[in-house]
Amino acid sequence: MKINIHPKYFKEAKVTCACGNTFTVGSTSENISVEICSTCHPFYTGKQKLLDSARRVDKFKKKVEVAKEIGITIKKTEKKAKQKAKQATKKTKIDI
Repeated sequence: MKINIHPKYFKEAKVTCACGNTFTVGSTSENISVEICSTCHPFYTGKQKLLDSARRVDKFKKKVEVAKEIGITIKKTEKKAKQKAKQATKKTKIDI
């Protein structure tokens, strides 16, 4: 085995969360900063946060509202039925 190739291990490395919580763990880094920990994570706290950085949820809701105002109610099953009807008419034209 090679000697002195492994990083130094800190038995009590300090972890600091963005919420202000601090705790110690074993790590190769002496100080670690994290954005989310067990005290502020929605899974552990039971509080759900909706992170919508690209405004995707808002855009989708706006599209749904516009569609309701216009009166668009086409469903996927209706689209598929129309496509099958078109394909059936194409097949009958070819057969003649």
